[in-house]
Parts: sequence; structure tokens; C-alpha cells
Amino acid sequence: MAIDFHGKDNKLSYATRTAADDWKKLIEQYLALKDFSAVDIGCGGGIYTKALIELGAKQVAAVDFSVKMLEAARENCQGFGGRVQYVHGYAWNTGLESLTADVVLGRAVIHHLTELEGCISEAFRLLKPGGMFIIQDRTPEDCLLPGTDTHIRGYFFEQNPELMEKEIERRFTGEQVRGALEKAGFSHVEEVKLWELRKQYSSVNDLSEDLRKRTGRSLLFELDDERLEHLIQYIETKLRDEQEIMEQDRWTLWFARKG
Repeated sequence: MAIDFHGKDNKLSYATRTAADDWKKLIEQYLALKDFSAVDIGCGGGIYTKALIELGAKQVAAVDFSVKMLEAARENCQGFGGRVQYVHGYAWNTGLESLTADVVLGRAVIHHLTELEGCISEAFRLLKPGGMFIIQDRTPEDCLLPGTDTHIRGYFFEQNPELMEKEIERRFTGEQVRGALEKAGFSHVEEVKLWELRKQYSSVNDLSEDLRKRTGRSLLFELDDERLEHLIQYIETKLRDEQEIMEQDRWTLWFARKG
């Protein structure tokens, strides 16, 4: 059962975290901008919309195909006033004006798409000359890393090997992403690996409760409640009850310049 991004029960699934400092530091290195305009494609609950403003964006268009996600983003970004525009649109058709953005971010979006060309062409259209398109997602290699006390995601596949086929099936390789970016006209494409802090948990029980809610983890919606509980029990055997958990996710980012 795939996640229903339009369901009210999942409205806050992508709104409960904050972007980690390690992510902000990496992005800041590549932007070196202040008072820039940005588009956050597939904004979800607005976690990275907020981060873009914290990094200096004067205006962010938060785009999502789910009205419920946009509602969550609006709640999450309270206090920013008119600096955030909430747009019901698609990765390949945002409905925004051409040549208006300095930065376009597509974080954890492309694995939900069947092809790359539409999303990349839309980002190219939106960007001003010299603008930056940032894609963040997992490659198949990122997905194959084993589970550890920080890389919890790896345990998903040890307990449920059938999930690996599903995971690999929806991921693009680095070569595919770079090729699509270059074909669309982007230049100076750079690929960077990042271990991003996902969340800090005070205990294994804290982690287990978050897993039961499937918070921000679309892959876990492929498991019914019984199989999810078996997975949680398996993870609990791998971790010490009293330990604090600093969960990290392995990502690949592509930075591509227009012109």
C-alpha cells in the first residue's frame, strides 16, 4: 500500500522535522547568495522551504501536488508572512513564470517520478541564467548500505529483502541524473554525497514510536501493520535500549548551473 499524500492522516508526515545543520552548511557552500528567489518543488510539509529562507531566500514558491501537504507547509511556515507562496502544481508543471528563480530545489522528489526529463526541463525553464538546480535523492548504491546504529534504514531491507527490489526500482542512478541534466542544457553538474542527520531520538522506544507512525518514510507504507511491527522488533534487537540515536540518511545531491 503506497503512501496517500492526499490523505488527512498523512498531512503532517513531512512537517515534523527541521533541516539539519549539515544540510544547510552544504547548500550554503554552493549558493553563496543572499536575498535570492527560490522554488521548492515537492515541498511536502515545508521543512526545506523554511531552510531556504533561513539560508537567505527572500521569496520561496512552495510547490506540491497535494493540497494536504500544502496545508501542512502553510502551518509549518507560519511567521514568514508573504515570503512563502503556496502553489498547487506538479514537478513537471508548476504553473510558475519562466526565468524567475535563482534556485530550484527538488529534494526527495525524483524517486516518485517515472521519468526525469519533465521535472528537469521545468526547473530549467524556471531558472534565471546562472541559476542553480539542486536535486537530492538516493541512488541505488545509497540504498544498499547496511544497517547500523545510525543508519536505521539499512535494517529495513535486512528484515524485508523484498523491499529492496521496490526501492531500487524507483531510484535513478547518478549517471542517469547527470545525463538528463546535461541534455536539458545544464552545465557544471557536480555530484556530492551527504550523510544528513535525520533525527535525534532519546531512546530506542522513541525511535520505535516514530517508525510505527511511518513518519516521513514512504517506503514503510509498503508494509502492513503486522509486518511493520516485526521490523520494529528486529531493529530493537540491534540497538541498546538506553542508547540515544542520531539517525542519519545517505543522500546524493546534484548541483547544476543554468548557462
